[in-house]
Amino acid sequence: MQSSILGLRTAIYKVSDVDAAKDWYAKVFQTNPYFDEPFYVGFNISGYELGLQPEENSEKEKTENVIMYWGVNDIEKEFNRFVEAGATVHEEPTNVGGEIMVASVKDAWDNVIGLIYNPHFQLP
Repeated sequence: MQSSILGLRTAIYKVSDVDAAKDWYAKVFQTNPYFDEPFYVGFNISGYELGLQPEENSEKEKTENVIMYWGVNDIEKEFNRFVEAGATVHEEPTNVGGEIMVASVKDAWDNVIGLIYNPHFQLP
């Protein structure tokens, strides 16, 4: 069966301060936004969209029911770089089988950012 779903396109993080978040995400993802408006800031991360949207109710606690993992080549290095940039540790780098490693951090707006090293994953 061939799927009509084309794959992941956009990961959106809600933030209470779009300007501060835009600067932080540009620093840790090492790229500037290609779309920059008060209602949405979009980054192209190796062909995938990372979006920032203003949070309407920042007092509401965020759940951790979905974690999006961004691929990296050196998980320890990238994990440490995010923490040094001000992220807090959510999950230390962990081997989840074979050579696959995952880790996660939280940004200043309590969003979980996953990192994954998976040498077996190849884009079509």
